[in-house]
Amino acid sequence: MSERDQGRGLPWPLVPPAALAVAFLVLPLAGLVTQVRWTRLPELLTTPAALDALRLSLVCSTAATLLSVVLGVPLAWLLAHGRGRGTALLRGVVMLPLVLPPVVGGLALLLALGRRGFAGRQLETVFGLTLPFTTAGVIVAETFVAMPFLVVTVEGALRSADAGLEEAAATLGATRLVALRTVTLPLLLPSLGAGVALAWARALGEFGATITFAGNSPGRTQTVPILVYESLEAGDLDAAVALSLVLVAVALGVLVLLRDRWLRPGAATPGAAL
Repeated sequence: MSERDQGRGLPWPLVPPAALAVAFLVLPLAGLVTQVRWTRLPELLTTPAALDALRLSLVCSTAATLLSVVLGVPLAWLLAHGRGRGTALLRGVVMLPLVLPPVVGGLALLLALGRRGFAGRQLETVFGLTLPFTTAGVIVAETFVAMPFLVVTVEGALRSADAGLEEAAATLGATRLVALRTVTLPLLLPSLGAGVALAWARALGEFGATITFAGNSPGRTQTVPILVYESLEAGDLDAAVALSLVLVAVALGVLVLLRDRWLRPGAATPGAAL
């Protein structure tokens, strides 16, 4: 902290509301942690239902993240280099899942990709592919809510990248594709890694869109968040708390890993690209 910052200090009127804000955010987590039956934690996390849900969540969130990379990186490049109202409108559509209630997103997916949906009918007729209430449906729902996190992170990096480096590569005879592969992508890797981690964590914790579009079938579509909800409904608070602790630990771990890339002052945020 500089001498100037030390001299100014923290304005005292801001201290009480700031303290209340911290308490508001920390107290629910403290409530969760204090309810954990630590001695039973291994038992609760190794039941057949918990292991199936953990396995399915890891597989589906990883697949959703890979799909987000394949589709989201080209989209981020398009948004970063596009101009005009069309690009602004497209960016708004891409970012919509960030603010859309997940259950609404799941319903939209069901109406579009369900058996009676305008795209779902074609998928089933032409390819024999049915997405709702399947493991593939879980991946689709998680991709829908997670991809914007990757897109906005990569787009922010592309916008801040030094275009002069690509131009210098072009003057040396490199094609646009070669410049992209040898210059842009290496500069993009840290932000891409941050976007991948954020998308994976978001996919792992998805509930609303998944249960609406894919349902709740143990071993097939029942992810950890859905099992938490089912455990609460069944009155098994210990199991719900134990599984919730896993999700909190994963989310916290991702944020700690990304503190220098995503949380530092001036870092790209979802709102920055809007």
